[in-house]
Amino acid sequence: MRVIDHVIVGHSGGGAGRRSDVFDPNSGAVQAQVALGTAADLERAVAAAQAAQPGWAATNPQRRARVMFRFKELVEANMDALAHLLSSEHGKVIADAKGDIQRGLEVIEFACGIPHALKGEYTQGAGPGIDVYSMRMPLGIGAGITPFNFPAMIPMWMFGVAIACGNAFLLKPSERDPSVPVRLAELMLEAGAPEGILQVVQGDKEMVDAILDHPAISAVSFVGSSDIAHYVYRRGVEAGKRVQAMGGAKNHGIVMPDADLDQVVADLSGAAFGSAGERCMALPVVVPVGDKTADALREKLIPAIEALRVGVSTDAEAQYGPVVNAAHKARVEGWIQTGVDEGAELVVDGRGFQLQGHEQGFFIGPSLFDRVTPAMKSYQEEIFGPVLQIVRAPDFETALRLPSEHQYGNGVAIFTRNGHAAREFAARVNVGMVGINVPIPVPVAYHSFGGWKRSAFGDVNQHGMEGVRFWTKVKTVTQRWPDGGVGDAANAFVIPTMG
Repeated sequence: MRVIDHVIVGHSGGGAGRRSDVFDPNSGAVQAQVALGTAADLERAVAAAQAAQPGWAATNPQRRARVMFRFKELVEANMDALAHLLSSEHGKVIADAKGDIQRGLEVIEFACGIPHALKGEYTQGAGPGIDVYSMRMPLGIGAGITPFNFPAMIPMWMFGVAIACGNAFLLKPSERDPSVPVRLAELMLEAGAPEGILQVVQGDKEMVDAILDHPAISAVSFVGSSDIAHYVYRRGVEAGKRVQAMGGAKNHGIVMPDADLDQVVADLSGAAFGSAGERCMALPVVVPVGDKTADALREKLIPAIEALRVGVSTDAEAQYGPVVNAAHKARVEGWIQTGVDEGAELVVDGRGFQLQGHEQGFFIGPSLFDRVTPAMKSYQEEIFGPVLQIVRAPDFETALRLPSEHQYGNGVAIFTRNGHAAREFAARVNVGMVGINVPIPVPVAYHSFGGWKRSAFGDVNQHGMEGVRFWTKVKTVTQRWPDGGVGDAANAFVIPTMG
């Protein structure tokens, strides 16, 4: 059986250590196994990174940017192959897989401008003959721990900026779909990055803990569930590292009475069910304001949901494919049953869905709940599947409170034609990323991505200038060039704030 190994300098592969199955979500069959690394594997990767990083940091930013340009070209040239590889392990349809890769490439495009982003500050004449300037310096070795749901985008969000800033990077991808990260590391080497600058260490919790505890790793970026994000943040910070840990979400879409309901339904079909709902910026909760709005929205949603095409990941006409594995399918279906037990009205039931010819695949049909309340556990927690919940709100203030008081604060959207309502909502809602008639408000690559509350731990967001700040540290230089000779009392140093 095919074994997916690490990408570590000097690692020959073929070890007899622990392994984990990698499934084909379309058929349910095991298609490969991935090596589960140890602390010793990490040690080898760290040693290679330490050897390579000083020379890479000393490489001028223009040359580092050229590697990023070349990497972008190589990923684009291999787009079809990467998308099919991604779909074969994750299950998302090819169009979504290409979107996964493209959104990662947008951060690589930002990283191509790293010479400008790394410019420091300069003050002439801070004191008599004294100038002060700052430099953004790389941290040394960074690490990324990434989830299964975006095996191309999220790694590129992390390593693109980190490497462009002059760091070496160790990537620990999800063991559920590890092949695309391996291929990205190979393409980075082909693009001209030195050996050791981007390495992939496969593994599970044992590898995660080794990364968090290793003294030579200066910073860790993580995306995953909130409980694990909190664990990663706490353990990493206790080890003296800089940590950004992005957690779960329960994004809401507020539908005002004046909204274009046909457009809202079209947006919800993709935002709630695309990628089988397996994304932290999905929109699994819709909040119509007023029963009249709710009834009209529900009437339009039912036929739209029932018309959604669920298919294998290579089906060009499918709106979404299977979920990642059997355990996740059981988890999502368990949440559907929880909603029923709590008294929510299950309007469309996606359980028991089977695709002809792929009966063992991990497919779930789209589900719709109505009359969900904030007291229900199925509302409070992230389902991470193709399930949409309607939570009715009597007025704008109630609708505003729902996402503001929820434990998660990743993204939120409002659908309205009223500029005042939209502006008021954006200013007051207690959520990190807001969409106005935009159902999935993921910021463009030159802005930053990050939620609030239990959706993010740490105070620096991902990509954009926030990413540059996370992967660098500031060195400030105060310099003086005396005019007179040695021993000239007129050239005695005076602290700028005192003279």
